[in-house]
Amino acid sequence: MNSQRCYRQLVCWCWLAGCLVWLPAPVSAEQPLAVAGDTALSAEDIEYFERKIRPLLSQHCYECHSADADTVHAGLLLDSAQAIAAGGDSGPLLTAGKPEQSLLIKTIRYDGDIQMPPQGAMAKHEIAELTNWVRRGAPFPPSSAPSPRGKDGIDFDAGRTFWSFQPVQQQPLPEVQHRDWPRTRTDTFVLAAMEQHGLSPSPAAARATLARRLYFDLTGLPPTPDQVQAFVNDERNDAYQRLVNQLLESPQYGEKWGRWWLDMARYTDRTASWLSKTGQAFRYRDWVVEAFNDDMPYDQFVHRQLATDLMPQTGPDDLPALGFISLSPTYWKEPKLPCEIIKTIVADEWEERVDAVSRTFLGLTVACARCHDHKFDPISSEDYYALAGVFASCRHEERPLIGEAAYQPVREAKAAVAKLEAAIAKAKKEKSQPKEKIAELQAEINEIKAATPLYDTPMVNALVEEATYVVRAGKTPQDGTKFEHRAQPRDLPAFIRGNPNRPGKIVPRRFLTVLSDDPVPFQNGSGRLELAESITTDAASLAARVIVNRVWLAHFDQGIVATPSNFGQQGERPTHPELLDDLAARFIAEGWSIKSLHREILLSATWQQSSADDPQRLAADPENRWLSRMNRRRLTFEEWRDAMLAASGTLNAQTGGASQALEAAGNHRRTLYATVHRRDMAATLMVHDFPDPTQHSPMRTTTITPLQGLYALNGPLLLQHAGALEQRLIHEVAGDDAQRIRRAYQLLFSRPPTERELQLGGAFVAPSQTRWQAYLHVLLAANEFAFVD
Repeated sequence: MNSQRCYRQLVCWCWLAGCLVWLPAPVSAEQPLAVAGDTALSAEDIEYFERKIRPLLSQHCYECHSADADTVHAGLLLDSAQAIAAGGDSGPLLTAGKPEQSLLIKTIRYDGDIQMPPQGAMAKHEIAELTNWVRRGAPFPPSSAPSPRGKDGIDFDAGRTFWSFQPVQQQPLPEVQHRDWPRTRTDTFVLAAMEQHGLSPSPAAARATLARRLYFDLTGLPPTPDQVQAFVNDERNDAYQRLVNQLLESPQYGEKWGRWWLDMARYTDRTASWLSKTGQAFRYRDWVVEAFNDDMPYDQFVHRQLATDLMPQTGPDDLPALGFISLSPTYWKEPKLPCEIIKTIVADEWEERVDAVSRTFLGLTVACARCHDHKFDPISSEDYYALAGVFASCRHEERPLIGEAAYQPVREAKAAVAKLEAAIAKAKKEKSQPKEKIAELQAEINEIKAATPLYDTPMVNALVEEATYVVRAGKTPQDGTKFEHRAQPRDLPAFIRGNPNRPGKIVPRRFLTVLSDDPVPFQNGSGRLELAESITTDAASLAARVIVNRVWLAHFDQGIVATPSNFGQQGERPTHPELLDDLAARFIAEGWSIKSLHREILLSATWQQSSADDPQRLAADPENRWLSRMNRRRLTFEEWRDAMLAASGTLNAQTGGASQALEAAGNHRRTLYATVHRRDMAATLMVHDFPDPTQHSPMRTTTITPLQGLYALNGPLLLQHAGALEQRLIHEVAGDDAQRIRRAYQLLFSRPPTERELQLGGAFVAPSQTRWQAYLHVLLAANEFAFVD
């Protein structure tokens, strides 16, 4: 029997016997597409419509097809779900999910007798976006606007009464019946909610399970069998707390939680090919990892990522922090195009910065106010342009990791080298004896480099305080576009319907009105530092709620607020509002310490509960909103791959430094250090739910797809590590199949095999030792290996 046949036999055997794989409740797969007018849209659908679709309809259609139009043309309105569903004089407008059958799409493509807009076809990317909207099911939020409004627009005083804009304060502990269960303040709030819903806590998880859970949650790596056994045998009263503290101080903690932050920062190692060539993006990644390991106070963590270069207490070695902004997605700007088009592209980049900053730090979708006042939250269009002006007043620039004075000789030397390199390029094109000339020029280059001690100083992706203006390169649009960079900051006009070619009144750079009693215009350069400080002062309560909820979500696989980047009207309300406020208030009071927040959560009886299914709890609370059991958490791709490396004994523990291609031969570093390419993502990452580095990702979307299963069965990763694990077992365990099976289970699952599992494995490998790799391959592909517990 060949090895492939043996392997297939084992897979079928294990499936039928149900021994090697235990099956947790499946992770939710894709939901059905929303339909136009559906009032139960997801927060993602609503945000997509407000940011991508409503601006297009407003810009191209509402002048003739909205309730505010002087004359409604063709009996068609496009400003509500009901109106779109009703269609116009020409009949139904669209078929949700089927753009090719939709009159709207045919019309904007100029495919039929009706061609709109009448003044000329939309840009190709705009047509593509509307086509995608229809394909997604044409989600359209309810037309009513919950945001409180007065006769002059948004009523900000009324808006400030919304729950997430209220000041946080430590909450009184509620009364509970089972007073012996809580171990922390957190537990008391959770228990009170349980009891209100007729629930009681689950028993504590087994110590071996807790060890595995802790290691993955804090380091992203599995514990070794010796580490599990040491904790199980530790009879000290504070053994668990000691382990928590030990893992919080390990360098692997920063690697795990640094990757968690990079999802929100839309981190990439490689950007578009037309951008700057020498900046080392990995230095931002390493800065984030170090910041977590050092337990940098979160308010400082925010300040430095937005404005470390403007802070007197930081220096050049802190410049990598600016990667949060300087590694933002940047779009191609063809200089031959008219500046009217380029202005729109640049405005889209400002919008991306506003969106990333507001969603990440404030949990607000401020970018939805680019074209009009926010439809749901008390955020005006002027608020949007007040923030956009901050990012219009700085630009991306590579900067050295030394002071400007020390770098000036290097800058001059590099300018001289650049001229010589241009001369070499010219000489290579000459036909008559260019070699001697090239050699002379190269020698001169080498001499300059040798005479400049700091010539190879690393450069990092950073920012400079210069405003960018897009202007015509000549007198007519056909002359193309050029960019002017000016040292003075700029205040942007409020673009009418979001169109930068239709400027309105100038809006001073300042903070959001709803989060400050009387927002004062920023005065310090671009205003980046003032913006950062406003986030942690004027908006401290909101910012603390947002980050506390993010950490909670990471530990429980569900947030107290289920929409971690939307704390506005269209976001979910907190399941445990008093708990969230209590945690946020204490988080601020304790110096914005993320590690202290971890301790509060991990030392709770809530987090230490068993995840075992209980029919009564499942029936009473199937989504586990009230936390009467621990949620089973599937490993991220990074944790899954790193666990294979650890189990097979091939993990390279080197920290920091340049990235390496994920599939590169011999790449055994943690997945954190695999190259993330924004424009050419590794297929393996895409298959396994890796976040899109072009946009802020508040939480991982977990899917179960056939491609993932095929990858596990046929891909090189599991086969390779099954072979490495086999060699480890041969080296560590004497030639006893049963002992090797026991060791494999401890390495992979942090538990011994059952007698049935031991019998089944032994029966499979007994006929031939060549079956071991196939057997271990199945264990690596097992469902249990893909879950924490």
